[in-house]
Amino acid sequence: MATVGYIGLGIMGGSIVRNLMKAGHELVVHNRSQKVVQELVAAGAKTASSPKAVAEQVEFVFTNLPDTPDVEKVVLGKDGIIEGAHAGLVYIDNSTIKPEIARMLAERLAEVGVAALDAPVSGGDVGAKNGTLTIMVGGPQEAFDRATPLFQAMGKAWVLVGDSGAGQIAKVCNQIIVGAQMVALAEALITAEKAGVDPSRVVDAIKGGAAQMWTMDVKPPRLFAGNRQPGFKAYMQHKDLGICLDTGKTYGIPLPMTAVIMQLYQSMLEMGHRELDNSAIITVYEQLANVRLSEPLKPE
Repeated sequence: MATVGYIGLGIMGGSIVRNLMKAGHELVVHNRSQKVVQELVAAGAKTASSPKAVAEQVEFVFTNLPDTPDVEKVVLGKDGIIEGAHAGLVYIDNSTIKPEIARMLAERLAEVGVAALDAPVSGGDVGAKNGTLTIMVGGPQEAFDRATPLFQAMGKAWVLVGDSGAGQIAKVCNQIIVGAQMVALAEALITAEKAGVDPSRVVDAIKGGAAQMWTMDVKPPRLFAGNRQPGFKAYMQHKDLGICLDTGKTYGIPLPMTAVIMQLYQSMLEMGHRELDNSAIITVYEQLANVRLSEPLKPE
């Protein structure tokens, strides 16, 4: 078993830590909010006062943070991970950040003998809790092989996509598709509702055919129950779509559909719904169509 540090204990990070502990790994944690830290310490984790202090004590150190500047600060800033560097340390980033920054961080850490893996995840809060995340990894094969037992505790699938930054490119591709799925689901449900057909029965009719997808399986029951809590927060989906568009600019890739979807999420944020689930993009369509998604009809 390994000694593992984890920095960033939000909706995803806290659940990942619990699964790593269940697998028998020794955890050292650090987070800005102390409530979750106290809960994990009560469950057997140790705590450290800074990212540097975490890195000094462990074989692997993870980050799972909201955005690119946050990761840069935790890795390279004062009392950052780089200041706690030591021989054999592997850095693994579960955040979704700009691919070029992931490559830069890997280069900077390599200068002090630390191997880096960019390893963004997909699967939302359910995947984090159940240990069924999909993990997209970029970086050296040797570090990936060493980290595989940790990925086994976190997810159901993990793939070394390529060199540093490749995991983040894979996440860009993932988020392009996820954003499109959330918007397509919203359009479909509101179409059924506005046309006077029970949307839940429409879902039952189409989810076994060509429209089948994870989003169709997981999100409608929550929406029909009036549950629009995250999940994966809308403002994070918006942030990720921004990374997708920035990557398109970097490599000269036209992403017109992604640009439209980002504008829809911008509208959702302007409506004050930034903390809701990304599937709650349906709120934008409800306003545009002047209709509210109803609960499923009960069988007679």
